[in-house]
Amino acid sequence: MRLRSLTLAAVGAALLAPVALPALAADPQRPVQREGEVTAARLLAKARGCVRVSEGLYSSDAGTPAAIPVCGLDGAVFWKADMDIDCDGRPSPHCNRDTDPWFQPTTSFLQSDGRYLRSESLPFVVVPVASRIWDHRVHGIRGGSVAAVIYEDRVQYAVVGDTGPQNIIGEASYATAKALGIRPDPRTGGTASGVTYILFEDSRVTPIEDHDAAVRLGEERARTWVGGPALRRGAAMRGGAAS
Repeated sequence: MRLRSLTLAAVGAALLAPVALPALAADPQRPVQREGEVTAARLLAKARGCVRVSEGLYSSDAGTPAAIPVCGLDGAVFWKADMDIDCDGRPSPHCNRDTDPWFQPTTSFLQSDGRYLRSESLPFVVVPVASRIWDHRVHGIRGGSVAAVIYEDRVQYAVVGDTGPQNIIGEASYATAKALGIRPDPRTGGTASGVTYILFEDSRVTPIEDHDAAVRLGEERARTWVGGPALRRGAAMRGGAAS
């Protein structure tokens, strides 16, 4: 859960700059993990247009303009935003109260054994809590839904693993960022733009912590999505509005 943005909003803009500015850089020295056969180019080409399914728009961080829509197309929803680092859940060497001043030992969704997710090792994305801006549940998006996260020429499959503030979008776990070559440090990591999040409707990885299963299902749904029919509008988009 992205408590960083809520905390910054509460303490004021004076604390925003030293936290946000270092988050612009990726980490080119990190090993990059590439998964599956569907390329970033094919996924991005499919997500080029936007039929808006959100009632309103999201901000990338507290205090920034609301300009990010959630779009829908052929059985998936997607948005293009920044990436903040979610280091919450079960404590680990890089995600704990000492490394992350916004650390929370919980996640909105649980593993099959009842424990919270481990953001350092499990690739997952964060969705805004359901609100009048957008209710992800209407689109069959829930804990364990599979996602394809694209950054530059890299694709990382992940699950929906946590929820964040109702008016902010663009966040993923430490493990997701690391696999994409984005600096995963919860204090100074992330990237200010260039990330596309594609969530496949009515999909679910069971158990949620099985990343290999997420890759298999994600690749299957991605392959179908990029090879599917052309843009559908109106009723086909579960209440979508062209934008």
